[in-house]
Amino acid sequence: MRVAILAAMRTAVAPRGGAFRDVPAHKLAAALIGPVLEAAGVAPDAVDEVILGNALSGGGNMARVAALAAGLPESVPALTLDTQCCSGLDAIRLGAARIAAGEARYVLAGGAESFSTAPLRAHRPREKDGPPDFYRQPAFTPWPEREIALDASAAGMAEAEGISRAEQEAFAAESHRRALVVPAADGEIVPVAGLAADAFARRLSPALMARLPVLAGDAAHGVTAATIAVEADAAGLVLLGPAQAGDVTIAGGLARGGDPLVPALAPIAAVEALCARLGLAPGAVDLVELMEAYAAQALVAIRRLGLDPARVNAGGGALARGHPIGASGAILTVRAYHRLKAMETGRALCAIAGAGGIATALMLDRDGTGPACDR
Repeated sequence: MRVAILAAMRTAVAPRGGAFRDVPAHKLAAALIGPVLEAAGVAPDAVDEVILGNALSGGGNMARVAALAAGLPESVPALTLDTQCCSGLDAIRLGAARIAAGEARYVLAGGAESFSTAPLRAHRPREKDGPPDFYRQPAFTPWPEREIALDASAAGMAEAEGISRAEQEAFAAESHRRALVVPAADGEIVPVAGLAADAFARRLSPALMARLPVLAGDAAHGVTAATIAVEADAAGLVLLGPAQAGDVTIAGGLARGGDPLVPALAPIAAVEALCARLGLAPGAVDLVELMEAYAAQALVAIRRLGLDPARVNAGGGALARGHPIGASGAILTVRAYHRLKAMETGRALCAIAGAGGIATALMLDRDGTGPACDR
């Protein structure tokens, strides 16, 4: 069975501590469920499963809480998955697989994240009355003596690949410029807590960026606050179901692993493998939504994959919006869906890297053909 995206929506993206500072992840996701079902004309009791990505909520089953908060029937099961930044895109990939395998007909899939309300993390004290050992980032490899911070890894990759600080800053400025001049599509954003548009994009001048200190790496290739996506709060959601002619369909998707110490390179292998499976050259895809966790990461992927920069993140990317970890892949998909819906035919590629050296790629297709299915 061909699987289609029947509706796709997201919240705006707000930097940590901004408009969504008091809105937990499950409420961001719950706010989308009703509007998405209404847009697709599907009743709540027809939903077979809810699958949501989330990386920061600290356990539990955020997807189930979101489903109940949205008023879905208690009989609808829910699954929360954590593949870090890949979580939202993996949730959509898994939902499509459920339908293709005949396990479900309608699946709500996506991701939600709240940096603002995420719990603090701590190891239990070694001694009975000792203080907890707080930490910011979990281990992403079994080799603590070798693991390096993600910012340092991106900076090292930039140096190895010959990506200068100036190139990174120019890319970031262009991402912000595009986000400012290309509005979200009609029906793309569901207002939550009074926020109906992305809140972070701004004009970035070379003089302003030059004053920013290097956060990791050397002066020539290092990363700065301008070339790293800010921590953010948001949610994105799609309804997956049987395809009819003219729908935006899931043409294929897969995950790949790479060097866990240089996770920013992992999307290259994922995109190459997916395009090889589909018989496409990456550069032939009509539009690309590529995660911009780091400007250097996106620049290396564009260069190695032979992508046309004009087709990549035409409305700006995460550098201009923010990075709500578990929601970012879902937001890429929502944006690609709406851009593809405005075209008569075409293909859209979504790709994202995750901590630990993993990546996920998803291809969407709109060809206006295909067998009709009863919904």
